[in-house]
Amino acid sequence: MSAVGIFEIEKIKRRIRACDYLVVAQLFLQDNFLLKRPLEFSDIKPRLLGHWGTCHGINVVYANLKARYGEDSNFSFILGPGHGFPALNANLFLDGELEEKDIERLCRNFSWPDGFPSHASPLTPGVITEGGELGYALANAYGLVLGHPEKTVAVLIGDGELETATAIDSLNLRNLLDGEKNGKVLPILHLNGYKISGPTIYARKSERELNELIRGFGFEPIWIDGENTDEFQEALRTETEAPFYIFRNEKGYGGPNRHHEAHQIPLKNPASDKKELDDLEKWLRRYNFDELFDGKGFRI
Repeated sequence: MSAVGIFEIEKIKRRIRACDYLVVAQLFLQDNFLLKRPLEFSDIKPRLLGHWGTCHGINVVYANLKARYGEDSNFSFILGPGHGFPALNANLFLDGELEEKDIERLCRNFSWPDGFPSHASPLTPGVITEGGELGYALANAYGLVLGHPEKTVAVLIGDGELETATAIDSLNLRNLLDGEKNGKVLPILHLNGYKISGPTIYARKSERELNELIRGFGFEPIWIDGENTDEFQEALRTETEAPFYIFRNEKGYGGPNRHHEAHQIPLKNPASDKKELDDLEKWLRRYNFDELFDGKGFRI
């Protein structure tokens, strides 16, 4: 039995597909954004800058939180892995929260002077931290609910980020700020296994070790399979006083490279290498974006 209806589950999956496509388009394309014709070398940006590896996971989390809390004006989301900004940018664009109203402007302005930076930026609507200095996302989440019992804040924490002293020490804030005078924080650990090109400590721990660590800070660990939408929704509806979600998915999922090879730009030379150009087109077409966007609006 699904935590939500089949229609809602499919809607979440379609949103993830749409945002994954928009991420890849932002990273690579300066033209032919809807693939109305085969890709050409001239369609590729002259300089490729940004991060793909964490973006699918961010889109999964955002879509599921949107389905669960989308109508709650007292709900906020904080993104720890700010280098995955094209994913956040894609979601804000899909929801009509950016000045950019067409995909061409969204893609051309990503990581471009006077456009969007490659990392999360306070210049973007709703963004309160830069996100590049990893470690402080959880502390910011607790600061946001301080003195606001009506608020709920979900915070996505990278597994490399949790290795920082700031992040791990911020877990103690649950004991300091728990109570009726403050709101609720929902930590979500993005366990994708790698920080840049190296393995993360927490992804190499056993489930038992990680569970005991989290319980030691007073949280209840709840594991989520990153590609199981129904499981994600069930987890968000689990009644517990202090949940700590451990969201496990593969870094670079959906792209041509996985794990440590997917951290930044997984295809380095699609503007000059025909095989890489073909790989990029196959990657983009796998999302069947034309089923989700009719040229004027989204059918999500």
